[in-house]
Amino acid sequence: MRRLKLLRVALLGIFVLSTMGLLFSSDISAQRKSKPQKGKVCGDPTVPCKTTGTFDANDLAFKIPANAVIWESEEFYAIILTSVASPDDNCETFVPEADRLEAQGLFPKMKVFTSRCTMGGSLFYSNVAPGQQFMGVFAGLTKAEADRALATVKGSGKYPGANIRKMHVGFNGT
Repeated sequence: MRRLKLLRVALLGIFVLSTMGLLFSSDISAQRKSKPQKGKVCGDPTVPCKTTGTFDANDLAFKIPANAVIWESEEFYAIILTSVASPDDNCETFVPEADRLEAQGLFPKMKVFTSRCTMGGSLFYSNVAPGQQFMGVFAGLTKAEADRALATVKGSGKYPGANIRKMHVGFNGT
């Protein structure tokens, strides 16, 4: 009799644990499915970027869905070519467009982009020190691609302080 009671308790325990496991795993699956997608970066300026976003020549374009208000790109690597101090996010201080165009001529298949002050409707870049504006070049999605891009940049002899940075670009349309 006692064995039968223990068997019932064990079976009930197994049933309860199994049910909880199923509920927990379906909750995790739902969380994974709701994870927001990231926009693909358009890193080669010779290939048109199919996006609903509107980008300036100095921007690193990425795919933004229609009606997006705030959207981020996938993570990527950039080579930071140069930067300038811009205290208080001064909108008058940034790397000049002429410098960006000169760099773009050196790296025709890798998009050269520059940051500007951040306002609603503009782009922002992650992993950037406050009070700094920069000029970077898209270096790929992997560290190996970034290492090759850095070697190319260093080989130009133009940007001796160039360094690799992992970042993403975002759009804030609010």
